[in-house]
Amino acid sequence: MRVLIVARCKQGRYAPFITEQVDAIEKKGVECRYFGVDGKGIVGYLRQIPKLLKAIREFRPDIIHAHYGLCGLLANCQRRIPVVTTYHGSDINDPRVLRLSKRSIRRSRFNIFVSQKNVDIARPRKDFALIPCGISLEDYPVIDKEDARRQMGLEPSAKYVLFAGAFDNPVKNAPLAKEAMRQVPEAVLLELKGFSRPQVATLMQAVDVFLMTSLTEGSPQVIKEAMACGCPIVSVDVGDVRERIEGIEGCFLSERDPEALARTIKNSLAHGDRTQGRATIEKNGLSNDIIAARIISVYERLLS
Repeated sequence: MRVLIVARCKQGRYAPFITEQVDAIEKKGVECRYFGVDGKGIVGYLRQIPKLLKAIREFRPDIIHAHYGLCGLLANCQRRIPVVTTYHGSDINDPRVLRLSKRSIRRSRFNIFVSQKNVDIARPRKDFALIPCGISLEDYPVIDKEDARRQMGLEPSAKYVLFAGAFDNPVKNAPLAKEAMRQVPEAVLLELKGFSRPQVATLMQAVDVFLMTSLTEGSPQVIKEAMACGCPIVSVDVGDVRERIEGIEGCFLSERDPEALARTIKNSLAHGDRTQGRATIEKNGLSNDIIAARIISVYERLLS
């Protein structure tokens, strides 16, 4: 089976959660090739049509798997090869982009959504599945907290809360996190910015709480990464976080209110221990290996 992956490519790089998923699919014997989209806006995407048609003629894929709605719209500019499109959240949560994504939903042979909330917003009328992106647990080896702090240069006895992104990313809603943390003077708020992926895995095992206050999300990978590291989590009810952390001791949902958020952070800090998030990922089939098998079953269904 041959699958052409159509995805946004920035400075020669694809989103890690896409490449990791593709790697897992390839390990199961599927031949994949990337078509990188470097245009901007709908016009920039449509200008990629001649290049895409050329890539299809050369690779002769059985399936085209597009990631994000605009790439799905581009992939469906041809009607010969069946298209599977995965929607990751920003293409559904933004009403302006949703209008274009709905066109992709109607044209794609099969649609994949990463959260139930996105399904509820998009309201697809034909074949679709809820398949969140998985993670590779081997990328998050278990590290002793003291060793993790030494590696990251953190104080052994301090309390640290790791914010789920860069402070200057408006979607991540750092003002709410900072306002809440002003009421938690015993802890330091760290920005998740400028770290390599191995460093992120170490940092998540060095801090006391992982904090998410985003305005919108799909199925945030950082939540699953924090779970894999056993890091206690405090989050507003966004994306599929509620489903992911449900039943995990030390992980809490909070209202979008500074006072309520501060109280929840203090409760999580009081937990103190690592969580059972890693075991929950395994139990709920969120490893890339299992997610890849589910996606391949979609491919096989279309080809049959």
